[in-house]
Amino acid sequence: MGDRRKKIYCNLKDFVFVWPSLAGVSVFVFFPFADVVKRSFANVAGEMFVGFYNYKTVFENEAFHLAIGNTLKFIVVCVPLLLICSLLLANIVYFGTAELYRNVCLLPMAVPVVSLVFVWKIIFHRNGLINSCFGIETDWLNSCYAFWVLAATFLWKNMGYYVVLWLAGLESIPKSLYEAASVDGAGCCQTFWHITLPGLKPMFSATLILAVTGSLKSYRECYLLAGEYPDKSIYMIQHLFHNWFRDMSVEKMSASAVVLVCVFAVIAYPFCQTRR
Repeated sequence: MGDRRKKIYCNLKDFVFVWPSLAGVSVFVFFPFADVVKRSFANVAGEMFVGFYNYKTVFENEAFHLAIGNTLKFIVVCVPLLLICSLLLANIVYFGTAELYRNVCLLPMAVPVVSLVFVWKIIFHRNGLINSCFGIETDWLNSCYAFWVLAATFLWKNMGYYVVLWLAGLESIPKSLYEAASVDGAGCCQTFWHITLPGLKPMFSATLILAVTGSLKSYRECYLLAGEYPDKSIYMIQHLFHNWFRDMSVEKMSASAVVLVCVFAVIAYPFCQTRR
């Protein structure tokens, strides 16, 4: 009986420390999202129940299909490129052949987004540096090339941060493993595959989640580069929500938000199970 009381006391004590955060999350996240779910089944004014009509409207919307497709394409292309390139660069830095980069790798993150976009426009504008220097007339920001311009912007700005994360993971790998591999005659590729990658496995989940969430935050660059209605190749889900918010299409935003939360929850579930 005493053990049971002690367990209840410990649970209550833990709850005392948790409830302020739980209350804040409930007020600013859970309750507003519950209202979003409610509005997804109502009309614009939120007074009449319309069933799944809003979801049907969203799924039949071509702009929604375009935005979802471009957003997923951006994640699928940019996240692996970012992780692979930053991992290779981190190995080059860690093993001493590019030590100077360690001191300057975070400088791109210190550059204001507006300044970065201004430079990018000077380079990729129809009358910019690339077209002037090479005598071509490609409209980089209003064609299919706009996607790769945005991808290059994302990679350049975030590469250094992920190099630092990988370096932290490399520091946690015992150097004695590399010394033993060297004595056994293991080459660079064998060492990387059998020591470095397994040692970085705990860091991989964190970097992957950060990279995916970071790719969803690239709207500022996209908006400043091409405005509210960019080329179709970089019309993201944030553009769609921006335009619906301007038109006060609350019912469409609510239904699409519920759909997106469900999709990302399904995608994130396997990673949560892996970490457990």
